[in-house]
Amino acid sequence: MKELPNPTFALSPVQLPRGSLHPGSNAPQVDFLPRRIQSSILVAWAQHQDEVREAQRLRYSVFATEMGATLPNTLPGHDIDLFDDYCEHLLVRDAASAQVIGTYRVLTPAQAKRVGSTYSDTEFDLTRLRDMRQRMVELGRSCVHADHRQGAVIMALWGALFEFMDRNRLDTMIGCASIPMLHNGVVTGNAAASIWHQLRQSHLAEIQYHVRPRLPLPVDALEHHLQVEPPPLIKGYLRLGAKILGAPAWDPDFNTADLPMMMRTADLPARYRRHFSMGAV
Repeated sequence: MKELPNPTFALSPVQLPRGSLHPGSNAPQVDFLPRRIQSSILVAWAQHQDEVREAQRLRYSVFATEMGATLPNTLPGHDIDLFDDYCEHLLVRDAASAQVIGTYRVLTPAQAKRVGSTYSDTEFDLTRLRDMRQRMVELGRSCVHADHRQGAVIMALWGALFEFMDRNRLDTMIGCASIPMLHNGVVTGNAAASIWHQLRQSHLAEIQYHVRPRLPLPVDALEHHLQVEPPPLIKGYLRLGAKILGAPAWDPDFNTADLPMMMRTADLPARYRRHFSMGAV
């Protein structure tokens, strides 16, 4: 994976959104106040570095401890990369314990310009999306604590994300959706190849949005006729109207096959639009 230059700008002051150096018309509008979505769930955007660290600890627990990803040892027990300092970090907490149980990070167009790319650019050639970048955010590092994967947490995250998009007049979300290489106890790309061949028939975006993986998974050389379900997060994205932008890349650090996905707010089904606008879960 190509390593990008180290950041040359200071972090945003803690009283400002992390995605903005200075307040003004270009600063993303973020509602920092925690909101109780259910009696047991609070959702809010991180305001301080210690809150970002909480998200990074959850990410490490899920990606490294649970999934076996190889992560840089920047800070023991934390998943940290150079994009974190430029992102907004969305947190879902357990209301009783205040523990962070779900998170997303969001890279806004202005911040992507500052850092020089998106994370997705390191895995895919996004040339065909160049005209969309001014209205496009990148979603990444989505994870939910193993004890809270019943749907409420991810729905709370999605509701806050769509509110963020609407508030800032942004219309497109992209990201890499991961498929584990471990299938039935064996590390293989067959499951990912099968999911790709299945989804390309029904959920492939128009050709003008197709992207190319920098390190392709050799999908045509793998068994791709397995009857296997896509991971729950990918199925959730597809229900929200997301499209697949092309064949998967192989991420050797996470040992996953990553599908490039795009979700436009205009494609959000009406039932979800009503659901999120009411702040429900």
